Amino acid sequence: MDRDEEMGHGDRSLLFIGDEDDDLGADRDGGSPPTSSDEGSFSERSDDDARDDWGGRGCGRGGDERDAPDDGQKGTWPQSYRQSIDMLSAVPSPTVSTLMAASPSLTKFGSSFLKAGSSFLRKGEGSALPLTRPLLPPSLSQLSQSSMHQPPVKQSTDNIGLPPRPPAAHEAELPERPSRACLKSDYIELPPPASKCSSGQSIINGFNVLCGVGILTTAYGIKEGGWLSLLLLPLLGGSSCYTGLLLKRCIDSSPNIETYPDIGQVAFGIFGRIFVSVVLYLELYASCVEYITLLGDSLSSVFPSAHLAFTGINLNAHNLFAITMALAILPSVWLRNLSLLSYLSAGGVIATVTVIVCLFWVGIGEGIGFHPSGAAVNLNHLPVALGLYGYCYSGHSVFPNIYSSMKDRSQFPFVLLFCFTVVTIVYAGVAVTGFLMFGESTMSQFTLNLPQQYIPSKIAIWMTIVNPYTKYALTMTPVALSIEEALPQRMQSYLVGMSVRTFLVLSTVAVALLFPYFALVMALLGSVFTMLVALILPCACYLSIKKGAVPLWEIILCIIIIMIGVVCACIGSYTSINRMISR
Repeated sequence: MDRDEEMGHGDRSLLFIGDEDDDLGADRDGGSPPTSSDEGSFSERSDDDARDDWGGRGCGRGGDERDAPDDGQKGTWPQSYRQSIDMLSAVPSPTVSTLMAASPSLTKFGSSFLKAGSSFLRKGEGSALPLTRPLLPPSLSQLSQSSMHQPPVKQSTDNIGLPPRPPAAHEAELPERPSRACLKSDYIELPPPASKCSSGQSIINGFNVLCGVGILTTAYGIKEGGWLSLLLLPLLGGSSCYTGLLLKRCIDSSPNIETYPDIGQVAFGIFGRIFVSVVLYLELYASCVEYITLLGDSLSSVFPSAHLAFTGINLNAHNLFAITMALAILPSVWLRNLSLLSYLSAGGVIATVTVIVCLFWVGIGEGIGFHPSGAAVNLNHLPVALGLYGYCYSGHSVFPNIYSSMKDRSQFPFVLLFCFTVVTIVYAGVAVTGFLMFGESTMSQFTLNLPQQYIPSKIAIWMTIVNPYTKYALTMTPVALSIEEALPQRMQSYLVGMSVRTFLVLSTVAVALLFPYFALVMALLGSVFTMLVALILPCACYLSIKKGAVPLWEIILCIIIIMIGVVCACIGSYTSINRMISR
């Protein structure tokens, strides 16, 4: 169901560009035709009207250059954020109907799983994919001409009976967007959500975001910072949960806000949108670097004697497997349709639970036992532990998407509180268990300490290999799409898209080989990006958007959180970089 229709806003042009997933969901339900106050789909409008929307209305209302830049495409970069980020958090139900709905080409050419698999290689029967095929949508005139042959869509009854919401006086305005038809890429198919999420589904999505590879380093965090460093977990968790609620309030301030970049634009103009987007994409890119390092460490622990010596090039086990796995991942990054791959990535929660069970299994069932040791606090290495714990709560880039996709948005505070409470308990439990088992010999990933002769150890190791392998393409796709849509029009082709993705994968391998320190790189990411995305930016955007309506105590609290984030970012990044240089 359309977000604006859900809130009583009939003018479809108010929808923000690049957030077309709700429209796709409406199409699967039959769509909704235009009314006197609804401009409807792009296919039912004339070419002149389309140009008016894109060139005239896209320039903003009232001449406010902060909210509506002159250049429609550049002013709304990135257009692909909403749909591509949704894939990182959504845990769809693996039914035949949702599999079919995830791929638009399947509904046109059949409903068998055979055709579902073939959609990875072709978009439709008899369609070729030339090297000059554009990545971004065709021109508006071409769309208008092609849409004349499309049959009218049925009316959706999803929005019948919903009372309109009166607009608030302080609602901020964003640039208007045309229909999703002019945004659909011919290069890659991004699966839209099948329907609005229930509270239970949103909780699972939240776990899928928060329960990542950061759990592997929590025991190492105790080794670095001491036992008292565990107090940082509830402190960071509580602060991150509160700032997540601040993002919710920012979204509620306007029906046009749905993503983190939207919030940045309303708070600080186009510069804020670009800055927030760049920070989020850098965080995703750095996560892919960590995936390569994790794959190299895990496989080298399974096959420690592997090496390659060829024409004077000597590769140890870690470097060899890092390069090999990157080459194995590369075809998944080239995929046009990531629908089925998103289902594999949804197994991240299952993989995390399996690794935790295997850790307790080895400690209790295999006789390793628990041996108390370690210092109470280690101030010299405490900033490293701070960065490691902070990385565990790096999910704010997806929280606005989860909130925007909920059926009952009033349940979001409960969903957020429940997710943060559970993951904080899990992180603390795994940290304590892992350090009690391995003590001062705890490695950057506790799976590397598990004895290889035990079956649960093998299961845990291979789970840590499969999980980043399936998530790499989904994590890198938003970065690639953002680069491709920023390229000049003459460079937006299939060949350029393949080249961009190949370069990104190879560059992550180069960075991973240059800095093969999994824990220290993660501590750097937690100190810089997590403090920015989870603490500093939410408070700053909230104070900017809601200025004049925030009580004094909350202003003071937000300023304190910002100061804590800045101090932690500076100290943590300095310590991590210094440790990497000294090695």
